[in-house]
Amino acid sequence: MAYRVPNINPLDVGQRVAIGVSIPFNQPQVFTQTYTTSDQIKSNIINFILTSKGERVLNPKFWYQHKATIIETLSPTTTDSISNLLKEELKLNFPSILINEILVIPQYDINSISITINYSILGGNPNTLNITL
Repeated sequence: MAYRVPNINPLDVGQRVAIGVSIPFNQPQVFTQTYTTSDQIKSNIINFILTSKGERVLNPKFWYQHKATIIETLSPTTTDSISNLLKEELKLNFPSILINEILVIPQYDINSISITINYSILGGNPNTLNITL
C-alpha cells in the first residue's frame, strides 16, 4: 500500500520562526505572527480583498476592484460579477492556490454580502481551506 508523504514548505520547517503577521490587527500586542505558510496565505488573501487602488505604492496592481461593484444595488448579476471578478483576481495575484469555490451570499434586508472562499494550496497542504468575510 502506497503512502503519500505531504509536501512541506521549507518555511514551515522552523516552528519558532515567524513568516509574517496575521490579519486582523486586534490582539493586545497589535501584531500576531504567523508560523505556517497556509496561515500567511490566508492573511494575504484577506489583505488583498481589503486593499483599495493606490494603497500599495510599490505594488500598484495589488488591489481588488470591489468598490465599483459594492456601490451597485444587490442582485443576482451583481453577486455573480463579484464572484467572477474575485476568482480572476485571486488567480492572477495568488498562483500558489487553487480556487475550489467562491460563494457570494447576498443579504438583501441589510444590503450586504457574505463571501466564502474555498481554496487549496498547490504543492502543500492538500486540505481545503476557507475564508469567510
